[in-house]
Amino acid sequence: MKKLINNPSQVVDEMVSGLILAHNDLLERLDQTNAIHRKNDTKEIVGLVSGGGSGHEPAHAGFVGDGMLSVAVAGEVFTSPTPDQILAAIEASNRGRGVFLIVKNYSGDVINFQLAEEMAQMEGIEVDHIIVGDDIAIEPLENKDKRRGIAGTIFMHKILGYYARIGKSVQELKTIAEAVMTNLKTIGLALSAATVPEVGKPGFSIGDDEFEFGIGIHGEPGYKREKMVPAHDMAEELIQQLKAEFQWQAGDHYAVLVNGMGATPQMELYLFWNDIHDLLEKEGITVDFIRVAEWMTSIDMAGASLTMLHLTDNEWTAALKAPVTTIAW
Repeated sequence: MKKLINNPSQVVDEMVSGLILAHNDLLERLDQTNAIHRKNDTKEIVGLVSGGGSGHEPAHAGFVGDGMLSVAVAGEVFTSPTPDQILAAIEASNRGRGVFLIVKNYSGDVINFQLAEEMAQMEGIEVDHIIVGDDIAIEPLENKDKRRGIAGTIFMHKILGYYARIGKSVQELKTIAEAVMTNLKTIGLALSAATVPEVGKPGFSIGDDEFEFGIGIHGEPGYKREKMVPAHDMAEELIQQLKAEFQWQAGDHYAVLVNGMGATPQMELYLFWNDIHDLLEKEGITVDFIRVAEWMTSIDMAGASLTMLHLTDNEWTAALKAPVTTIAW
């Protein structure tokens, strides 16, 4: 294993320390935690808290700042943060109007965030949440509550950040989040596996001439493994899977996120978007918003995911385009 690390057990602590040192004009670390808080957080608006296991950078700390998250809580690599750290994040982001939690659909995250929510409510803080399950790869639509939360979570950060900043309440954010979730879907592929520092070897085995559709951001199995094909063929599979889910019509409007998994060069991501763009154009889909970069990674996995959000509310486009002050958006 070749990595720029010291002690594998200290990777997250040292990463958070370096993050704060590099961006101490925008961010601060909450005492005794791995929670990253935006500085000068004095506006009387609903606080937004998200987080999860580390190894998905820039998620979630890269989206802390004015117009997006109030606090991101970093767990150990691929491990949920503990309820006490999440509670500290809730307390720090509460400005008297309550706190809204954005939680990816993994059992550890769901359990720990909900425990922290209950503890905060006992302190008299108004708290609610959305569970993001945008990954369409494994679970069919009738089992959508079991779907994993992946890169679509970043669209949720951005849209809810916009609405929180203009003064929406906790319950108004809940309604908006549920509407966004209904229209948010992601599917991805992996060319190689991620290596967790404390494990020291790839999380799964995949041949040099193979790739896998539908892989999870922690190395969970996908739905199909094949021999390597051109990027256009990979893009066509993702588009067909999304089309079957959305049942879109020519003229529908979408926002698109092309996401690198950690070890995919930007050159290849733009090439991939070129193919996706052409396929969507043939489908008659109007793309009102596009971002191409690394948003929700899996350490050093090579691969990409494609997120699409059906823009059923015109204001969502404005929310996505609104300027923010973060280190990653």
